[in-house]
Amino acid sequence: MATYEATVDSAWTADETFDYLADFSNAEHWDPGVLAGERLDAGAGRVTTGSSFRLVVPFAGRRMTLVYRVVFISRENREVIFEAENSVLHARDRIVIRSAGASGTGCTVTYRADVRMRGLLGPLNPVLGRGFRTVGDRAVKGLVGALADPAGPDAARVPGGTDRPS
Repeated sequence: MATYEATVDSAWTADETFDYLADFSNAEHWDPGVLAGERLDAGAGRVTTGSSFRLVVPFAGRRMTLVYRVVFISRENREVIFEAENSVLHARDRIVIRSAGASGTGCTVTYRADVRMRGLLGPLNPVLGRGFRTVGDRAVKGLVGALADPAGPDAARVPGGTDRPS
């Protein structure tokens, strides 16, 4: 299994940051490794346990679709856990938001992603970490850029609003 964890600052309120990141389809706007993101239960309002998201990512020279499902969410603790599984891999992403101060603005985001290859690719798990670190570093760089925008979540949802390579 490969694990990546990072903590970044957000210029937004903890609630804005949580709502933006809990809608995992927004990953397409900040993670250059996500080619497309879509909320599958878009008319359902707030993200809840069971909400699902389709992300398209590059994998071995092809496009792979992952359907992430919220398996745990706590608005009170500003924590959300997503899982995706297919014949190739199992992924678990955990996001926790903590308020930075009494002013109500600014917060920190701790993002942890665990990926385990499955099936015939299972023997690759011990070497997966090296490549996963590179992918994670690129995603965190995009997340830092999105969360630093003082215009807030609406500006971060604009396609190409991050430093996504063309």
